[in-house]
Amino acid sequence: MKIIVHDTASAMLDLLRRPLEERPDALRDMLSPLRSAMSAVGDMDLVRMHRMGSGFRIDRDDPRYPAALTRMRDAGVWDRIESCLTDGWERLSGAVPGARTAETVHVVLVLGDPDDDLLTVRNAGYFGMGGIPGALHLTMWPTPTSLAKIGYAAAHELHHNVRYANVTWDPMTVTVGEQVVAEGLAEAFVRELAGERAMGPWATTLSAEELDHAYEKVTAGIDVAGMRNLPPYVYGDATAQRMGHQPLGLPDFAGYAVGLRIVDAHRAATGLTAAESTTLSARDILRNAGVPTSA
Repeated sequence: MKIIVHDTASAMLDLLRRPLEERPDALRDMLSPLRSAMSAVGDMDLVRMHRMGSGFRIDRDDPRYPAALTRMRDAGVWDRIESCLTDGWERLSGAVPGARTAETVHVVLVLGDPDDDLLTVRNAGYFGMGGIPGALHLTMWPTPTSLAKIGYAAAHELHHNVRYANVTWDPMTVTVGEQVVAEGLAEAFVRELAGERAMGPWATTLSAEELDHAYEKVTAGIDVAGMRNLPPYVYGDATAQRMGHQPLGLPDFAGYAVGLRIVDAHRAATGLTAAESTTLSARDILRNAGVPTSA
């Protein structure tokens, strides 16, 4: 598998110098390396995806944007993403040598919107999308946390990328169990790669009492199916409401923390690492963790 981290810093600085009317096409061109892989899930408007995904505004000038890009460049963000992905792939390829993968994974990092609290507050300034084999999309606004951890977020998404080249993901049938297991595996993989300090806020911020409460609610809905039904269980109330869903009384990213608890129970029962578990079915991991399912 070849991993290409695109120089989006130069592309974004060029875009920000263009007239406003030229910026959508410039953004579309910058995101174009993702188009081929993403076509597997339908005809996706990459500019609309950017807008919905907390990306920087292209309809106005903002003096914060060039300064943020300079800060990211000075911090070596693109180099650290490439280094973490190289280390991550070395570990994954050794742990699951027969796994299918995309021939090439295109990695695109975009600047986020500093006024979007989903990004800057709930996600500490960074998040990613890597579940479509061949495409890895990262969004960040430079904060102390995001500057330190964006490379590990890329490794998290790489785990998804390899998993979903081997495990079927169908938006009509995917379950809460699959989603939370995938997130738990990806965060456990980051921990294996670089220690607990590298983990994101998604699986590590709940108190013991909050996690116990979330575990009961999420595992009670473990067989709920269909992508449209999953956000309340995976992302928690605030993000689910933003996406138009009814809340379930769950804190931010409850499904990630529950998924990590499930994966840790699976690991304790089997002795397998998160890397070695990349291609296992959610059903097997849930069974190993003692979580009953209808399947």
